[in-house]
Amino acid sequence: MKILINGQEIAAYPSAFQVTVLDLDDGNSSVRTADGTLNRDRVAVKRQIDMTWGMLTEQQISSILQAMSNVFFDFSYPDPMMGATITKNMYVGNRPAPFAVESNGTVLWNGLKLTLTER
Repeated sequence: MKILINGQEIAAYPSAFQVTVLDLDDGNSSVRTADGTLNRDRVAVKRQIDMTWGMLTEQQISSILQAMSNVFFDFSYPDPMMGATITKNMYVGNRPAPFAVESNGTVLWNGLKLTLTER
């Protein structure tokens, strides 16, 4: 399994990686009738990817965060629905990195979490 950001392999692989297939419906035309029947107008199918890392060096966390610093970027990953590695144009939401510790003069970060959403 390879994970690429803008064609470059990610600096460190996540300890947790979850792909969610999202159906996007038209908010105006997707409604329930009085008897509870759903009339649905799906306008797109998109991907959302959640990733979490264990311990990362300063260089690794910086590389990951900088690779995703543009508003949009290409992300290549193994997709469960397609059964192959695919590339999607994504954006990243909040990027909490909650814990840092110094060990032998090296700062280590633990618990970086990212959610990527297809454009």
